[in-house]
Amino acid sequence: MEESVVADFVGRVHAASFGTDEPVTGRVLLSQRRMVLATDDGKETVPLSRVFDVVVGSVPGDLRSFFNDSVTVAYDRDGSRRSALVEGEAEDMDRFTRLLFKVLLRNVAVTVRHPAKVGGRVTDAGDHRASVSVSPGEIRFRDCPEPFVVDLSAVIDYERTDRTLGGTKRPALVFRHVTDGQTVTSIATVPNERALNILGRYIKIEYDEAMEDLDSFDPTEEQLEILVSIYSAGGEANIADVVTGDVTQTSMILDTLREADLVADGESGAALTRKGQMIVSSYLESVNA
Repeated sequence: MEESVVADFVGRVHAASFGTDEPVTGRVLLSQRRMVLATDDGKETVPLSRVFDVVVGSVPGDLRSFFNDSVTVAYDRDGSRRSALVEGEAEDMDRFTRLLFKVLLRNVAVTVRHPAKVGGRVTDAGDHRASVSVSPGEIRFRDCPEPFVVDLSAVIDYERTDRTLGGTKRPALVFRHVTDGQTVTSIATVPNERALNILGRYIKIEYDEAMEDLDSFDPTEEQLEILVSIYSAGGEANIADVVTGDVTQTSMILDTLREADLVADGESGAALTRKGQMIVSSYLESVNA
């Protein structure tokens, strides 16, 4: 490589060109322009300009038994779609993942509307061009009138959509996140589907992990009713505002929600945690579907 290498480590890798169904030990190199997987028997070079998707922690079915924590990079090669898988030590993979997204998003210009909503209130915020930069646990939207930072651990919901800007229909990402105790909705309109895939994957890295934790929680009707009541009150409410019957029973249900880390004690009563807000968002989405 002529360009400087930003990541270089040894891990386990797999690509179709290796001619094996199982992962092999290989060296992983990442620069601003390409990713190279080098093994004793050959190498696979992936131009980053051809990458259209990155999946963290999810492995195709036929390789699932071989990989644990991994990154799958999907790319175009001669008109066909291919994928390369990388696995390594946790520290190496955390750094590799962050740097991979950083170089993939470094020249992406987006149009942001922030905040598009605060709680359920639509704001008068306008659309502004912005650049994107990533750092551990967060994504920054810069070079706009009001730069802002999104804490990935605070993202509670997101969806893909389309918006028309300047007469042109473009893909967009609508995501909700918690800032200073308030739920804020931001919209990022991107130039193409590739940028949408990559930006969306990064924003929802920690969201997917949190959703996996919630898969094992099956709320009762009474628990959902209280969660929705708190949500409707703005995310925090006094017990008197969420009583659905017997006060003692409501207090007991709130205790179970605290134990499940769905509710915490706020300044003026019970407040939804990030997980609690995600449960409510998922429930309301299913009701409105």
